[in-house]
Amino acid sequence: MWLQKLNPEQLKAVKTTHGPLLILAGAGTGKTGVITHRIAYLVKKGVLPHNILAVTFTNKAAREMQGRVRALLPKKKPAAQQSGKYPSNPTICTFHSFCVRVLRRYIDKLGYKRNFVIYDQSDQLGVIRKLTSDWSKSNIKIKPAEWLHFISRLRNASSLETLGLDTATMRLAERLLSRYEAALKACNAVDFDDLILLTLKLFEHHAEVLTSCRDLYRYVMVDEYQDTNGKQFQLVHALTSAHRNLCVVGDDDQSIYGWRGAEVSNLLNLEEHFPEVKVVKLEQNYRSTSVILNAANAVICNNPLRRKKTLWSQKGMGGLIRLMHFESDDDEATAVVEELEIQRMSSHIPWKEQAILFRTNLQARPLETALRSSKVRYRLVGSQSYFDRREVKDVLAYLKVLLNPDDDISLLRIANVPARGLSAKTMHSLLQTSQQRQTSVHAVMKHSDVQEAFHTAARRSIQSFLSFLETGQRHLVNEDAGEVGAWAKSMLEEVGYFVDLQHSEKDPKLADNRVQSAMELLASIDTLTQGMGMVTAEARLIHFLEEIALDQDRFDQENEQPDAVTLITMHSCKGLEFPNVHIVGMEQGLLPHTRSIEEGTLDEERRLFYVAITRAMETLTISHCANRKKYGATVTCLPSVFLSELPPESVEVVDDVFQRPASQESGSAMFDALKASLDVEPIP
Repeated sequence: MWLQKLNPEQLKAVKTTHGPLLILAGAGTGKTGVITHRIAYLVKKGVLPHNILAVTFTNKAAREMQGRVRALLPKKKPAAQQSGKYPSNPTICTFHSFCVRVLRRYIDKLGYKRNFVIYDQSDQLGVIRKLTSDWSKSNIKIKPAEWLHFISRLRNASSLETLGLDTATMRLAERLLSRYEAALKACNAVDFDDLILLTLKLFEHHAEVLTSCRDLYRYVMVDEYQDTNGKQFQLVHALTSAHRNLCVVGDDDQSIYGWRGAEVSNLLNLEEHFPEVKVVKLEQNYRSTSVILNAANAVICNNPLRRKKTLWSQKGMGGLIRLMHFESDDDEATAVVEELEIQRMSSHIPWKEQAILFRTNLQARPLETALRSSKVRYRLVGSQSYFDRREVKDVLAYLKVLLNPDDDISLLRIANVPARGLSAKTMHSLLQTSQQRQTSVHAVMKHSDVQEAFHTAARRSIQSFLSFLETGQRHLVNEDAGEVGAWAKSMLEEVGYFVDLQHSEKDPKLADNRVQSAMELLASIDTLTQGMGMVTAEARLIHFLEEIALDQDRFDQENEQPDAVTLITMHSCKGLEFPNVHIVGMEQGLLPHTRSIEEGTLDEERRLFYVAITRAMETLTISHCANRKKYGATVTCLPSVFLSELPPESVEVVDDVFQRPASQESGSAMFDALKASLDVEPIP
């Protein structure tokens, strides 16, 4: 009975049980249902559940799949399961979970104990810092987190040429990798890369282990196959190259994780390793309207290296995609939030049915500000809340301390940021003294007897910090203080905060993002306090911090409630769906990202746009700006080249938000102007 719910192609995929099979599952085509029904069908045809292995990429996906399979499997267990020798359900887990199962049983063959520990990223960084401590006096500027990224890519890439490292850095990375692996083994520890690499090593050097796994897992399925890296492919190939019962499910059009090692070629070139592979395409989409799918199809067909598929739907045409243009990112954010509220009040669309998608985390700032200002509940997914970022907390702590030096929490946060000789030991001693005397840290710092207890260097550092605070406080009470944000920026530049922030981040681009985030917060001080009739900088700063605190408290309380707008990056939204989607910031430099243009990875950026489009179920709005704030300055923006690939008949160009759509002639002219303004060759 449950097979009757499947469409013809889904049913074909479910009933193709032997030999290699590639299920090309387009966005919203019900791939999870196909996987679970295929597992249940195998059991129905006599395959023992313990002979089935299904591998996913996330624990959440694995749990969902396990629940669906249990609901489909017969309640009566086969004789082999009744004996208790084998598990009564198929093995459905992540790559890493599968490898842990193998290693717990066989890792002693590689010289480890079976009670090995698994190191997380912070543990790994600790090892890297220890191993590179003797490099500190050299000219090597690469930071521990960056080294960790290098050696991880070095271990997982199928080709070293894809790493893009110069010869000298490559040699250092290889040297560090050797020392790193030895250090982990000495601790009887493995990291997440090791879980797969050591399993491969077992398969390569201990044939009996590979034979045992092949005999146990006679039917292997892999979900999200386009996201596998080189080593994961080797693992799957080793398990299935003999019995050939491999089923992979994926969509090359949704391969958006190349930056973290995923190799879409694993899916595109499957015939090289399994020439007899059968291909089943799932193209009927159950999520979106035809207008939305027509746009997605039109965009993605511009990628030359792909397996052709065309999504279609029986949900009806639906409304046209709305394309909007704004003068600034603040205007864009305000308009999007206003539209959310109009739809909520006029069409009774709850906040939870709305999602705002963006390319980079920094784009969340004006959106969060506009949502807070309009008292709209939201939840930020796949990126850190703007007000929870380290640099934002640092800047706010500086401002709070200047207003109230007795604020111990803020003072302890920034006392040695950047480093000014107030070490953790010094601050701990001051904190203990303040607790003994039942006063603030700032108060005890001013006592001469406390200062005399420290050695000369620490005493001078304390005095210098006190002088810094006093200078800032005098400025704040000055009626002619001018713009507070500009002054605060100058103050932080003087103490070297931005330079320190830049150096604290492994990736230069991420470092720039942090600096930009801090700069934008400072610029917003004057924006939010304009026209308030406040004479002193102190009064304006108090008002600004008060507004931030009140909004944060409200957000923290309301964020737990289910009805909230979703703010999410495009990379984080894959696998999700929303009735109403707003894609913001469709500009050159954002999507496609400047880095992708420089590195020639436009195909992946187009796939990212395709993923964003296909999250929408009922309505889709896309917007771009003429100007956007970066590092506190306003820069001119061009519309994304991908906008010119949208079919004009699927798009409604809106000249002014909430007014009438542009005429057909105006819309066509807009598309012509859009293509002309880009002044670029068509992307092959």
